[in-house]
Amino acid sequence: MRILQISSSRTYGGGERHFVDLCRGLSNAGHDVYAAVRPTNVWEAKLDFLPPDRRFHISIRNSIGILSASRLAAFARENEIDIIHAHVARDYIPASIACALTRGRTKFVLTRHVMFPLKAFNRLALKNLSKAIAVSSGVETTLYSVFPKHKVVLINNGIDAHTLNGEEQARARQEFRDLHGIPLDVPLIGTIGELIPLKGQSDLVLAAHEVVKQFPEARFAIIGRDNTIDQRYRRELKRMVKVFALEDRFLWLDWVEDTTELLAALDIFVSASHTESFGMAMLEALAAATPVIATDTDGARELIEDASCRVPVNAPVALAKKIAEFIADPDDYRRRAEEHSRDVRLRFSLDRMVKETEQLYKDL
Repeated sequence: MRILQISSSRTYGGGERHFVDLCRGLSNAGHDVYAAVRPTNVWEAKLDFLPPDRRFHISIRNSIGILSASRLAAFARENEIDIIHAHVARDYIPASIACALTRGRTKFVLTRHVMFPLKAFNRLALKNLSKAIAVSSGVETTLYSVFPKHKVVLINNGIDAHTLNGEEQARARQEFRDLHGIPLDVPLIGTIGELIPLKGQSDLVLAAHEVVKQFPEARFAIIGRDNTIDQRYRRELKRMVKVFALEDRFLWLDWVEDTTELLAALDIFVSASHTESFGMAMLEALAAATPVIATDTDGARELIEDASCRVPVNAPVALAKKIAEFIADPDDYRRRAEEHSRDVRLRFSLDRMVKETEQLYKDL
């Protein structure tokens, strides 16, 4: 099949990782995969497994995008594209129009990566939709309010995680901690994600203020970029840390390309999101057998069946209490983490995600 994947996202996050993994998996399966991306994106290098003539720049500035739709349609006709698959909300209508302009030759598929419900007008605007893919059951429910049930399908995100043996894990843990001046014997609690209020990093800072009263040696790591121009949220987080006199307890990293060493170094991974459709960073931590504490979002419930590892949303005191429980009984939570790792590796493999998507295309 000849498949055009579209994402007008500028920055790189969980949805873009899904996009890259899907393109690679379908390409490895022998399909002709093309990628339409924003000219000013910062992550196209991750698609370097696709030849340059398979990467197409297009500026989709809003959800109408008639000119963009015309360009997409011309590209689809020229390259005999069978499927156009859009991943960002503002790309849905241009992709839909482009497929209509091919007079039905090209099928239109979208993936919804977030919990926020689509506007009701999409029911008519995307009438030629073949299938809407939900990455989690929570997202699946929101799609039912816009599309007929027979057009909605659940295909969970997948991950291709490498398991470190005991010796490799110990070495990775030591290398990361040595690099950042963190002693091997102190608890290290961390989170990964774009620095935005919705991800709840401020709740982790508030929780840290409580945790150090009981475990003064504890350290914390916040990994992620503030992609806004003024970086107001990052500055607010650092101001909070300074007010609590915790500057020497916090490690700040913009990004970690390979999270293997980080996850080996962490004693606890925290997802403090106020809403989460799935949670790729959380899944990666679970697969790496890192103990995880998550707020009780749709994504966390999908990934972690053990309710004792979840806390209420926007409740830093409860989060602090749960972190303290983990620190106080590390052996029990490491044992649970091993169980969670085996579970998510079975349920959320990348191979399964790619094969289910491929089968959906074939059925169309």
